[in-house]
Amino acid sequence: MESINPTTGERLKTFDTWSEAQIETALATAAAAVPTWQATSYAERAKRLRHAATDLRDNIDQYANLITLEMGKIAREARAEIEKCAWGCEFYAEHAETYLRDEKIETDAGSSYVAYLPLGTVLAIMPWNFPFWQVFRFAAPNLMAGNNALLKHASNVPQCALAIEDIFRKSGFPAGVFQTLLISAAQVEKIIADPRIQAVTLTGSEAAGRKVAAAAGAALKKTVLELGGSDAFIVLPDADLNQAVDVGIASRFLNCGQSCIAAKRFILVESIAEAFLEKFKHHAHALRRGDPRREDTQLGPMARADLRDTLHRQVTDSAKAGASFALHGGPSAGPGFFYEPTILDHVRPGMRAYEEELFGPVAIVIRAEDEEDAIRIANDNRYGLGASVFTHDAKKGEQLARRLQSGSSFVNGLVKSDPRLPFGGIKASGYGRELSTPGIREFVNIKTVWIK
Repeated sequence: MESINPTTGERLKTFDTWSEAQIETALATAAAAVPTWQATSYAERAKRLRHAATDLRDNIDQYANLITLEMGKIAREARAEIEKCAWGCEFYAEHAETYLRDEKIETDAGSSYVAYLPLGTVLAIMPWNFPFWQVFRFAAPNLMAGNNALLKHASNVPQCALAIEDIFRKSGFPAGVFQTLLISAAQVEKIIADPRIQAVTLTGSEAAGRKVAAAAGAALKKTVLELGGSDAFIVLPDADLNQAVDVGIASRFLNCGQSCIAAKRFILVESIAEAFLEKFKHHAHALRRGDPRREDTQLGPMARADLRDTLHRQVTDSAKAGASFALHGGPSAGPGFFYEPTILDHVRPGMRAYEEELFGPVAIVIRAEDEEDAIRIANDNRYGLGASVFTHDAKKGEQLARRLQSGSSFVNGLVKSDPRLPFGGIKASGYGRELSTPGIREFVNIKTVWIK
């Protein structure tokens, strides 16, 4: 496993993949910790999680710098990610007991109710693009629910993975309750099959999701999958174009465009397409590119060279198929994995840019005849993670948002995750939910208790 600086291409550290003996030790340690952690009170769990939140804030620059170093996120976005992790810890420390409180049900019994009880150890397979937040949004609710966590993080952020384990250790979580596994993708299937693992959650690619779902299905284990997305960003003729452009720039180029819920397909009603595109192109071209450690940088490098190469092939193949460049970017010369902002216009069905997720600083424009055509285009996609619609008429926007085939729909706003709201997708974007009440109830035994 290699930690490589995306800004320079320099290899920072290498880590040996764990042996079978090391994996066995981790599994045995997790299993031994299950009874004690399940018996720990909500108050004690919350105390430790609040300690984790404090540690995150007290060392925000240290953790943010690590994110920037390993995957290239610009400094202020990295700090915002750490702050969001602290918020997630505090949120579940406060609300978990209420979310999992027994629910009395009136039946023919003397007493009957539904209890929400922990399952045991959950394996989390997490991605590199939000290397702290993705882990904490899984870990905070599950640890509060009384589950243990084993983390298989992305191979290019091993230092982040080890730092997260250290945070939980310093915060007083018992040995075995949270562990980072330095393992390869090839070792995952055997771990899923192990009887000491009760459930699996994955955030990652569609291909990885299918493999994990198949392995977990064979072992009859619950899964939650948050996979790719190709979010629609619909702009109607009555929209505030300045607002739509500002939000569109933030949504498409946040984290160098490497976000599942980034706006990717800009679906513009023809009558305002040119006006929107002119403003959007101007703002995209003006983004300050460079060293992600600088406070004035707005667009840093992509996380890996292979990701940049894949994105560029998607762009060039789409251009060969007839898409035009409203803004012609591409790979930057020099060290690091930089990619200049790019906008593809007149994208049509059959092109790679229309059919696939583009994970990087590339926006695609699809022109619609009217709002009905815009909804049709938005739903003509295999993914269904997030979507947004911009219109002066909020009531109409709400009606259209409900028709979009996605796990979340935002009207006149940036699609984002929020601990207070469920997060997840449909179709090829996966299934299950994280965050809010549904998120903490995904990996519990929803148990009926009936007493005569």
